[in-house]
Amino acid sequence: MSSVFASLIPTFLIIATGWLARVTNFVDDRQWVGLERVTYVIFFPALIIDTLSRADLTSVPVLGVGGALIGAILAMAFIMLALRPLLERHLGIDGPSFTSVFQGATRWNTFIGLAVAGSLFGQRGVALIAVAIAAMVPLLNLLAFYVFIRYAGRPKQSPFDILRSFATNPFIWSCALGLALNLLAPPLPKPIASYIELTGRAALAAGLLVVGAGLDIRRLAKPGPAHFLSSALKLLLLPVVAVTIARMVGVEGNDLVVTIIAASVPSASAAYVLARQMGGNAPLMAEILTLQTLLAMASMPLLIAFL
Repeated sequence: MSSVFASLIPTFLIIATGWLARVTNFVDDRQWVGLERVTYVIFFPALIIDTLSRADLTSVPVLGVGGALIGAILAMAFIMLALRPLLERHLGIDGPSFTSVFQGATRWNTFIGLAVAGSLFGQRGVALIAVAIAAMVPLLNLLAFYVFIRYAGRPKQSPFDILRSFATNPFIWSCALGLALNLLAPPLPKPIASYIELTGRAALAAGLLVVGAGLDIRRLAKPGPAHFLSSALKLLLLPVVAVTIARMVGVEGNDLVVTIIAASVPSASAAYVLARQMGGNAPLMAEILTLQTLLAMASMPLLIAFL
């Protein structure tokens, strides 16, 4: 439990710092736009490449943990898409807002997962989170692209444009490169490896600062159905589904705990950056992220204890 709190409290404080820097105009809007772009294109990919390239994937149940997480995400995506007409008709959740609810219900915060799993289980925990990255990140970005194209009101794209956007997505090519370096290439020269590691470290702080900058405290003080629905699905239902599948395929012990961690962390700060880039409801996304970070301080320890 202390490891969960130790990872979540700094996360919330960095979000608060970003909000304070914006409302005091210490950092103006043009500078935030630049930081968003650098975080999306450089910092996040470096973190993914560093984690995947160094993980020992041969010592962990790749298919069991990865398969459970993929199955849980697909189940959650199906539930969200099935609920889409009802959400618009009865709760007034329009297309751009639905993209934020969808991302909030499915995406995961890699940094918190790494911090908690690494603190509890060392290198094995890190390796299992690397499995989660390889399994979840490409699928989540593919699903997010579909939802943005379908519901965010963007101009229709040809199949070639969709394929090009997917292939050039920083989260996709960084996953492919990280796995290729892990499986096919010799260890990177130390200066290059250190460069990627140091660049990746910036992703956590930069991503959370950007989330804080997009936060509207007045709206967060009165959360609506979209906030609670997204948080309940992500913090409660998704972990239960993931654990159920993991047990069915024989995952147990500490490996099962890491599966719970990967499924129960709050949604990712990258979701806010993607909402800004793709035409989603970015303020709602920032509010969902902040609310989930607060709620996860209670839900994650409870889920780890009871599941």
